[in-house]
Amino acid sequence: DEKAAFHKYREILKIQPLNIHALNKCSELSSRIGKRQTNSKLRDDYYSAAKTYASIALKINPANSESNCVMAMVLGRSSLAKSGKEKIANAKEVKKYVDLALKYDPQNYKAWHILARWHYEITNLSLLERAAVKLLYGGVPPASIKESIYAFEKARAISPGFILNYYELARAYRQIDKNDKETN
Repeated sequence: DEKAAFHKYREILKIQPLNIHALNKCSELSSRIGKRQTNSKLRDDYYSAAKTYASIALKINPANSESNCVMAMVLGRSSLAKSGKEKIANAKEVKKYVDLALKYDPQNYKAWHILARWHYEITNLSLLERAAVKLLYGGVPPASIKESIYAFEKARAISPGFILNYYELARAYRQIDKNDKETN
């Protein structure tokens, strides 16, 4: 029950407002709960809260892998719900935070998963989005399905019980299969 867990971690923050573990969990849970919201205002409120918790955690310890990971998570999730221009604007930020998360803890399976999703989403931008990126930012950041699969496999090796990773990994393998068929 993520909402109950979220409320428990918020209770911890009332007693210990600088508890980095509780801040990271509140950010992660807000992001996860927000993703399931059908009401866009409520979804955006959860994402805003998630970003606030992550920002506070990063102020306390900018070298905390999990804090960087939850910031990348909320930026990535909130980007998927936005228009192409806003999605692209967040892409560089997501990559920055996920790279920091992995720098501080190369065994952070959630960060590997986010990196894999980043590669997957960048690779699958529409032609219109790619044109906008080229015009606004000088080009699409380097990304590939092969890098996506590598990062999904890394997440799987670290945490074999992370079920969502298997689903996303299958999507990436399907994409590479599709690409192979189109080029042959």
